[in-house]
Amino acid sequence: MERFQRIAPITARIMLGLIFTVFGLNGLLHFAPTPAPTPAGAAFLGAMAASHYLIPLIKGTEIIAGIMLLGNRFVAFALVLLAPIVVNIVAFHSYLDPGGRPVAFTVLTLGLGLAWNQRAAYRSLFTSEPSKQRAQVVVDEAVARKQMALT
Repeated sequence: MERFQRIAPITARIMLGLIFTVFGLNGLLHFAPTPAPTPAGAAFLGAMAASHYLIPLIKGTEIIAGIMLLGNRFVAFALVLLAPIVVNIVAFHSYLDPGGRPVAFTVLTLGLGLAWNQRAAYRSLFTSEPSKQRAQVVVDEAVARKQMALT
C-alpha cells in the first residue's frame, strides 16, 4: 500500500502531463487526426476557432501546464491552470460530444487525484483567516519602509 501511495501520484502526474502536452501540441500543429465531433460539438468548436485567440490560448496553456507536470515543477500551479480546462472538457463531452466521456472522466480523475496529493499547497486558499505568518511579513515590511523613510 505504501508503494502504491508513492507511485500513484507520479504516474498520474506523468499521464496528465503527457495528455495535455500531446493534445495541446496536436491542437496547434495538427499532426494526428481527431475524431469528428457531433454537430453540436462542431458548432461549439467552430465558435471557439472563429474567435482566433481562444484555441491558441487554451492549447498554449495545456502545453505549458503539461510540461510543468512532466518536469515536476510547479505542479500545484499547473493543476490550477488546468482546472478550468478540465471542467470544460468534462462539460463538452457530457453535453455536446458524449463519445469522449471516458477520456474526459479519466482526465478528471487523474487531475482530482493529483490535486488531492498536492492539497497542502492549496490549504491557504481555503482558510477564512489570513495567515499570521504573512501578516507578520507585511507588518515587518511596513516598519522597514517607515524606518528607511525616516533616515
